[in-house]
Amino acid sequence: MPRALSLSFLQAILLAGLLAPAAIAQEKGIADFPKLSATTDWPWWRGPQRNGIAAGGAPIKFGDSTNVVWKVPVPGRGHSSPTIVKDRIYLSTADEKEQVHSIAAFDRATGKQVGLKEISRGGFPARNHAKNTEATPTIVSDGERLFVVYYHHDKIELIALDLQGHEQWRKFLGDFDGKPYEYGYAPSPVIYRGTVIVAAEWNGSAFIGAFDRATGNEVWRTPRKRNISFSSPVVGHVAGKDQLLISGADEVCSYDPATGKPLWKAPGTAAATCGTLVWEGDIVFASGGYPKSETLAVRADGSGEVLWKNNQKCYEQSMLATGGYLYALTGQGVLFCWRGSDGEEMWKQRLKGPVSSSPVLAGGHIYWANELGMHYVFKPNPDKLEIVAENQLGGESFASPAVVGGQIFHRTATREGGKRQEWLYCLGTK
Repeated sequence: MPRALSLSFLQAILLAGLLAPAAIAQEKGIADFPKLSATTDWPWWRGPQRNGIAAGGAPIKFGDSTNVVWKVPVPGRGHSSPTIVKDRIYLSTADEKEQVHSIAAFDRATGKQVGLKEISRGGFPARNHAKNTEATPTIVSDGERLFVVYYHHDKIELIALDLQGHEQWRKFLGDFDGKPYEYGYAPSPVIYRGTVIVAAEWNGSAFIGAFDRATGNEVWRTPRKRNISFSSPVVGHVAGKDQLLISGADEVCSYDPATGKPLWKAPGTAAATCGTLVWEGDIVFASGGYPKSETLAVRADGSGEVLWKNNQKCYEQSMLATGGYLYALTGQGVLFCWRGSDGEEMWKQRLKGPVSSSPVLAGGHIYWANELGMHYVFKPNPDKLEIVAENQLGGESFASPAVVGGQIFHRTATREGGKRQEWLYCLGTK
């Protein structure tokens, strides 16, 4: 492995100058929603800052009978992550046999299921990839409403409910057909100021669009290439401005989240990607996918300059950027640390794959699970890999955890006697 290189004093000063304003700006994202708090809520995909970084710490050691505050069964099947607002946890789920989409609600303190709201019935696609589900997009919340997107009856539908599960509105946003690969639908929506932004990318009328949170009325719609892809869009404050970022169709693209107008694009990754972009300072990082493998860094100042790239990929999972370095656990289970500025490989270590879940940084540790339920906990250290715990939880992990209030909320699954059962865990110090 290449020898790790330390930042010089001058580099550290420059890096601090780049990162400090970005960190402050990221906190402002959740400040647009006064009924939410980064320390108490996990209101959308990848957490309050939308980059997999939690506001506090979490238990390092846990397992099926270690540091379990509670564990409850989850009806149906899904790969969506927990959404946590106030005293409730929300999960989208699907009964694939009956073809029913639902939202399940749980009491945060006890885990008791307190609701199961049917959203739609029928119209499921004839086929879906074995690693996808009919409830993969994560629910998002503005602190007053829940927003969930589902694919059924050959269309994409966006639904808004209040926190008690009462429907506020629903809109069919456009046609969708998962062909030619029949891999289903996956992108989570993202909320930005007064809108909910949804991506629907396929070999037809592909688009990314924003819809009014109060009414569902269309605010803007921007066409995307006719190309099936699965990445969730994300809004970050990068290079001094809010940017809507997404990869796929062999491009990394940035849009103005207020208008949908293109800001810049760069060639890279692959035709199909699943992971959500991450960023630090004025650099964004993307990885994919199918049919080729590529990870790259792009300067997000409008130039679209590709700073570096390599032939590794995180296809289904997202990555994590912190402290000037990029951490990536590939689908085959190889963990990399690259320097963000130039892509220098600091170290790599083979763990165990396959991997679909995305990581969370909490309390100075990165938490990352493979599909077999092994949760690696390691320090973000560019000099060497420091694994502090290996925790087995359940037998299957595809969803990504939510970490808030010193606790980990995680959706996993077990198989016994040929029967599969999903579980929701709350992990923490009792």
